[in-house]
Amino acid sequence: MATLCRPAVSVPEHVITLEQTLDLARSRHADHPGLGLALRLIENTGVRRRHLVRPIEETLRHPGFEARNAVYEAEAKARVPDVIREALRSGEVRVTDIDAIVFVSCTGFTMPSLTAWLINSMGFREDTRQFPIAQLGCAAGGAAVNLAHDFCAAHPRANALIVACEFCSLCYQPDDLGIGNLLSNGLFGDGVAAAVVRGRGGTGISLERNGSYLIPGTEDWIAYDVRATGFHFKLDKRVPGTMEPLAPALRDLAADHGWDASGLDFYIVHAGGPRILDDLGKFLDVPADAFRFSRATLTEYGNIASAVVLDALRRLFDEGGLPDSARGLLAGFGPGITAEMSLGRWTSADGGPEHGRLLVSGAAR
Repeated sequence: MATLCRPAVSVPEHVITLEQTLDLARSRHADHPGLGLALRLIENTGVRRRHLVRPIEETLRHPGFEARNAVYEAEAKARVPDVIREALRSGEVRVTDIDAIVFVSCTGFTMPSLTAWLINSMGFREDTRQFPIAQLGCAAGGAAVNLAHDFCAAHPRANALIVACEFCSLCYQPDDLGIGNLLSNGLFGDGVAAAVVRGRGGTGISLERNGSYLIPGTEDWIAYDVRATGFHFKLDKRVPGTMEPLAPALRDLAADHGWDASGLDFYIVHAGGPRILDDLGKFLDVPADAFRFSRATLTEYGNIASAVVLDALRRLFDEGGLPDSARGLLAGFGPGITAEMSLGRWTSADGGPEHGRLLVSGAAR
């Protein structure tokens, strides 16, 4: 079984609080007819602070899409390697033990993918497989786990590295005054996360089953409108209600595995907002505390897109983990409307002899 090890997470040094966000909205959009609604929506997100790659004064200016994307690339190259190194240490593997890199991001664009730069600059092997994902948005964190799991299932002695790099503040559009965009200005934050998925050994979630589900006819509910100024976030008012059709998909995945989704030991899910978590708890019939890790991410970092599930999982590790064989699910939700779901058990096995051979000889080709 492939094991998802402890994620490494880093957020930038520039902080904006809820109070600052509300003050900015009042001062910059004083005449907006929907200001009162936007302020209430922002307050109801539960986000208390967010982290930004650039100071707020710079973030509020828009130098153009080209300049913004240059910032994205520069910041990614400056911040991602240290997070990867920490993830490798947590997974107890070397850079040359990695057989595949799954890189997910929806807030900037490079061609070739940043995976090529990472291979060249960090010492990954030249035959490392590259899997960049750019268009699954917040669901990409769950998709990355599923893809890494499938890769390790197909190559049982292999190891995969997941990297999520999201600088949502670089998508700020000062002239876009739609309510959905105003809400996003107070919801999304920046963060980088990485985690190792080991084919053999390791402590973390032993991945057993995964699946995807798309709600028909909802592809325009969460979307980017790509313009000369960059990515303009579009959010339909029906999105908060999507847990009602998605919860059955989670139940079905668990039932197909012989599990009851209402009776698991842990839940690591994407925290798009408090309504998402409240509804998921209602429809899965689990207590609110089941999503405490996701709520903590939302409160302290905001919605950091694909990195949310990795940060929530990191918090489970930091709480001390779980008894061996504890059962749980991990899920990311995003554009489509799409759910990327996986099931697994907690394992603290050291991997025995296979683990020792991995560290001295590298993963099998």
